[in-house]
Amino acid sequence: MAPLDNLLSPPAQQALIAGLFLAAGWWVVAFQNAWRDRRHRMDRVRDVQRALFAEIRANVAVLRRDDLATYGEEIAQRIETEPDYFPTIPTESNDAIFRAILENIHVLPRDTIDPLVLYYSQLNAITAMIADLRMLDKGKVGTERAAALYRDYIAFKLEALDLGETAMIAIANNMDGTRTAVSSPDAASSGRGSVGRP
Repeated sequence: MAPLDNLLSPPAQQALIAGLFLAAGWWVVAFQNAWRDRRHRMDRVRDVQRALFAEIRANVAVLRRDDLATYGEEIAQRIETEPDYFPTIPTESNDAIFRAILENIHVLPRDTIDPLVLYYSQLNAITAMIADLRMLDKGKVGTERAAALYRDYIAFKLEALDLGETAMIAIANNMDGTRTAVSSPDAASSGRGSVGRP
C-alpha cells in the first residue's frame, strides 16, 4: 500500500507526482538560463574590457615612450626664446573603441567605469587643448602665455598617463566583472604598480 493511498486516489497521486516533476523541471531550466545569462554577461564584459585595455595600453605606451616632462619643458623654453617658433601639434584620436561601446558601458562594473570615464574625459580635454593650441596666435598672446599654454598641454598628457595606468589596473583587477565592488571610487587607484596583460 502506497503512503498516499488513504489521502489521494491513484490518478491524483500520478497528477501530483507529474506536477512535482514539472515544477522541478521549471526550476532546473530557470537555473540553467540564469547560469547561461551570467556566463554570457561575463564573456561580454571580458571582451569589452580587453578591447578597452588594449586601446588604453597603446596610448599609455606612447605617453611613456618619451620623457614628456623633460621634452615639454624643452619645447616651452624654445617657445619663449625663439620668436617665430611654435610646435605643430598633431590631432589625436585615442578613443575609437570607447566611443564604439559607450552606449553599452553600463555592462561594465562600477570599479571599471569610474577610472575609464576619468581617463577618457582627460583625452577629451587634451583634444580641446590641441584645437586651441593649433589656433593660437603667438604674436597676440605673447611668448610667456604661449609657453604656459604648452606646459598646460604637457601637464594634461602627464595626467592622462596616470589616469590610463589607473584604468588599466582597474580593468586587470576585475576582468570579467565578477569581483565585489570596492567601497569607494578612489580605491581602484590606491595600489599602483605595473599592469600586466589581462
